[in-house]
Amino acid sequence: MPLVSPFETSFGRETDRECVLVEIQSEGLTGYGECVASRDPGYNYETTGTNLHILSDFIIPLVLGKDIKDAADFQAFVSGIRGHHLAKAGVEMAIWDLLGKRSGKPLRELFGGKREKVEVGVSVGIQSTTPGLVRSVTDYVDQGYARVKIKIKPGRDVEDASAVRREFPKLRLQVDANSAYTLDDVNRLKPMDALDLLLIEQPLFEDDIWDHHKLQEQFKTPICLDESVVSPRHARYAIEMKACRIINIKAGRLGGLSQAIMVHDLCAENQMPVWCGGMLETGIGRASNLALASLPNFVLPGDISASDRYYSRDVTNETFTLNPDSTITVPNGPGLGITVNDDALKSFTMNKVSFVANS
Repeated sequence: MPLVSPFETSFGRETDRECVLVEIQSEGLTGYGECVASRDPGYNYETTGTNLHILSDFIIPLVLGKDIKDAADFQAFVSGIRGHHLAKAGVEMAIWDLLGKRSGKPLRELFGGKREKVEVGVSVGIQSTTPGLVRSVTDYVDQGYARVKIKIKPGRDVEDASAVRREFPKLRLQVDANSAYTLDDVNRLKPMDALDLLLIEQPLFEDDIWDHHKLQEQFKTPICLDESVVSPRHARYAIEMKACRIINIKAGRLGGLSQAIMVHDLCAENQMPVWCGGMLETGIGRASNLALASLPNFVLPGDISASDRYYSRDVTNETFTLNPDSTITVPNGPGLGITVNDDALKSFTMNKVSFVANS
């Protein structure tokens, strides 16, 4: 799926999105899910290729034709598969969609979500120049986004953030490093503390928690963990180590919506705010994120954004638009609350693999 504009982070540049969609048929109903891995192993080790491998050779043989009662039951079935959270999460999302359709309830209600609209922001990739970044941010602010996140990396950090802050003194602004720094870069990053940022996201290694604790001690700006928190257990480590003051929740990274809800609840019990991260999702994954972000401890705007931020044509008939108050309305139909545009899906499909249970 071609992106409206290239999206660049510290680990690479994307001009189109390659993803794996999951369709499960059961009891006359169809549930949809999305594996949010990319073509390349930049964000984490999973790719669309490994997703297809793990789904086809391990996850699907375990669950095909089985009586799976709910998400917890699914997690028990796949507990012997180490890692590969993005693949697992795509199947679990489809199961949630089925559960909602069977009960006639939207995911927001099944999750216990409270909000009918959720605050959202926009994530802006690294631009070719600092003035170009300011122009891009200006465009999104003009569209109505009240919170902006900019990607940073060594050499494109303090200057970029400072330029945006000068242009927008009151904008809710945050930065995301995607693990581009080490503790040796403290002095490089320290000027960020004067920019009144909402947070600095994942500055250190993706598998690190302890050094983030050391870094947080030196900053008044909240450090937010993303890649480092891959399970509810890791969220507990981060809380107990005081490695951060905010956690970014992505259901894919955690292995499923059920695991994301567990992290939300744990953070709520420990008075740690959370927000919902994004992975350039199609309308399927975007609907899932909106339902998740309706939970009460998602008190910071998420990286969900309107559909047209990323795609001129999506695979769902529904498009998500930005409300004047920088929110997006949570789907209210059964399950994910979306329907798939078969023509659009067919036009984007590169490969399709089907599995049928023995009767």
